[in-house]
Amino acid sequence: MEFIWIFLGVLLLLAALFFGVTYICFRMAFFVDRKKPRRDDIELPDGEIYEPYHEQMINWTKETRQMPSKEFSIVSFDGLKLYGKFYEFENGAPIELMFHGYRGSAERDLSGAVQRCFKLGRSALIVDQRCSGKSDGNVITFGVNEHKDCLKWVEFMVSHFGDDVKIILTGISMGASTVLMASGKELPSNVIGVLADCGFTSAKEIIKKVISQLKLPVEISYFFVKLGAKIFGHFDLEETSAIEEVKKCKIPIIFIHGEADDYVPCEMSIKNYEACSSRKELVTVPGAGHGLAFLVGNELYFEKVTNFKY
Repeated sequence: MEFIWIFLGVLLLLAALFFGVTYICFRMAFFVDRKKPRRDDIELPDGEIYEPYHEQMINWTKETRQMPSKEFSIVSFDGLKLYGKFYEFENGAPIELMFHGYRGSAERDLSGAVQRCFKLGRSALIVDQRCSGKSDGNVITFGVNEHKDCLKWVEFMVSHFGDDVKIILTGISMGASTVLMASGKELPSNVIGVLADCGFTSAKEIIKKVISQLKLPVEISYFFVKLGAKIFGHFDLEETSAIEEVKKCKIPIIFIHGEADDYVPCEMSIKNYEACSSRKELVTVPGAGHGLAFLVGNELYFEKVTNFKY
């Protein structure tokens, strides 16, 4: 009898350890502990590569805050209230529907893109993805649920702006993968193209890449991360991916990536580009780190985006 109790105790201890590791992986990769930012704070990306550009980012944010805007909200497929801000260049102008990166926000990642849109004669609707800004949620899903939110935003835009509205799906980093995942779905003819800046191929590939950089055992660590997503996040990390969806895409895509990106390797945009079945263009910017293609290669970026035909 004593042996049985010892055996059960060991089993319980192993089970607790197993689920404990799974939960820690879930918290590290997907969970967002919501902190309400102060109204006047300007959020900036961390890291030495961004510091030379902080002044420009602050200026963009201040300029965008001064621009007239209108707030919109939708309800996601799973009941979250999501918010976005609309900046109108002029009535009837094409609208870029924009999505920010992992643990970012619309204002932090997309204020400069609003300025770019106006220079190109486009309006912009920048979205706080689930878990960010005013939007509800605590679980990031690396585009799995976010691309479904993208489809709901498209549905809202056609309903609100009318049947003639022209929509370009735009994203940076995880936002780029979000719009690429949406690109292969059934889209209304209003969606005329995609701009994907430094997106990853799949959640699986980018997570394994980060695990490898942390010098952890890749396969077993990824197993716990994927299990954590399933058990605690209630989503399948491998349900869809950017690289699979672009194979089904029917609208033009321009892929942009910094060649010095050591977070999401430029090779991932090359893979997405090669897999894409629609009209496409690949633009790589020498010397640009993650999310910095527009800042580092400003003239090249403008030239390519201006001339790309949707």
